[in-house]
Amino acid sequence: MFRKLFICVFALVFFYYGPTDAQKKKETLLSEKVTQMMEWTSKRSVIRMNGDKFRRFVKAPPRNYSVVIMFTALQPQRQCGVCRQADEEFQVLANSWRYSSAFTNKVFFASVDFDEGSDVFQMLNMNSAPTFLHFPSKGKPRRSDTYELQVRGFAAEQLARWVADRTDVQIRVIRPPNYAGPLLLGFLLAVIGGLAYLRRNNLEFLFNKNCWAFSALCFVLIMTSGQMWNHIRGPPYAHKNPSTGQVSYIHGSSQAQFVAETHIVLLFNAAVTMGIVLLCEAATSDIDIGKRKIMCVAGMVLVMLFFSWLLSIFRAKYHGYPYSFLIN
Repeated sequence: MFRKLFICVFALVFFYYGPTDAQKKKETLLSEKVTQMMEWTSKRSVIRMNGDKFRRFVKAPPRNYSVVIMFTALQPQRQCGVCRQADEEFQVLANSWRYSSAFTNKVFFASVDFDEGSDVFQMLNMNSAPTFLHFPSKGKPRRSDTYELQVRGFAAEQLARWVADRTDVQIRVIRPPNYAGPLLLGFLLAVIGGLAYLRRNNLEFLFNKNCWAFSALCFVLIMTSGQMWNHIRGPPYAHKNPSTGQVSYIHGSSQAQFVAETHIVLLFNAAVTMGIVLLCEAATSDIDIGKRKIMCVAGMVLVMLFFSWLLSIFRAKYHGYPYSFLIN
């Protein structure tokens, strides 16, 4: 009887104190991890991680915080210009969160450089940079926890919307003041004002139709090429395949574009416009017939060649488009 009573008491003590000790150890470990992450964040808004830090503070439980990590390659020998641009925007986002009045330990921002954490890249089967991943506080990352860089671009505002979707943490992006725009505008106005003052006795150039037509045409070409989209989304200039080293200047999706692509489209549209202008001048001007023929031929070549290239770009982005012109 005494033996059975002893076994029962031992079992009760074991089941009562065992889980409690384990729970305390778990809470202590979690508290240490959060304290360490907060200490690092107080020094740098973006925590630099290597393989050991990643496995301990991101992969290993327990964790009650989310971590947004930028996987990048910032060393000069990697020649990743896009990585540097994305890093600047990521720093803006992390600083906006770190110095916000709503800052908590719910979300941390970190980066893993390929030269400091190549084992992490191999662990995640990652072969491109920059890449943004969200590691939730519970469970494993899902497909939506991978940021669609080619579609959204890497502007801090776009990253903030993505973070809000994944973590419910609203971050108001605050950029450092940039006086380049106002200074450039002031300089331009000063130059225009100076020219107007110097030619105050002869302002006929203000009524020059060709000057205003050229200015309006430049504005239309800039706007129709997608410059405003670049300003809003902040896409990379081009994309370099890390496996083959091939550089792509035209994005393969109709929902995104590269900066280089807008420049190419701008030049092609300008060439087509120049061809149309030459054809109109050849038909309406009173110059020598030989020069008019040359203008007509040049205009036809410009229109046919560059319009064909424009259609080729359109076909590359809108797969299945059946029409082409000169070039398939």
